[in-house]
Amino acid sequence: MFNQWLRENKIAMWLLTVIRVYVGYEWLTAGWGKLTGGFDAAGFMQGAIAKAAGDHPAVQGWWAAFLEHAALPGVKIFNVLVPLGEFLVGLGLILGTFTTFAALMGLVMNAAFLFSGTVSTNAQLLLLEVLIIVAAANAGKIGLDRYVLPYLRGLFNKGGRTTYGDSAPKFKKRTV
Repeated sequence: MFNQWLRENKIAMWLLTVIRVYVGYEWLTAGWGKLTGGFDAAGFMQGAIAKAAGDHPAVQGWWAAFLEHAALPGVKIFNVLVPLGEFLVGLGLILGTFTTFAALMGLVMNAAFLFSGTVSTNAQLLLLEVLIIVAAANAGKIGLDRYVLPYLRGLFNKGGRTTYGDSAPKFKKRTV
């Protein structure tokens, strides 16, 4: 019932727009600060790895192992992906373009930050992103998704194929 309300209700559409723009602003400003102020994820990763030690570690061992053996050696890639990803997630959410995908990518980054032992606003943003994802297209109706999604559906539905069932091959019944 709540799921349907989020996906179809006009009041929900307006509330989701406010939530979407707020979350987008948080991502956009975080990404912009890293893009313009310089960013090096190595210190963050090393700090997260250090939080995996002790009696009550804030970071689970498997995540620390991933950071130490995969992410830290490839830190140069993360130094580009993190700020650019944050900025693009923010831009997508503010403009309401590919809203569900932008919220999903934000959720993935928030989860990674939480796994790394950083709470800050990550838990709050993650919960708000879940609402946006569950709401699907309704979250982007007051935004560019109103125009982009129907356009893309039209591109992919040329030739009269509108659903998966319509595009399935048709077999003639054989009579013996």
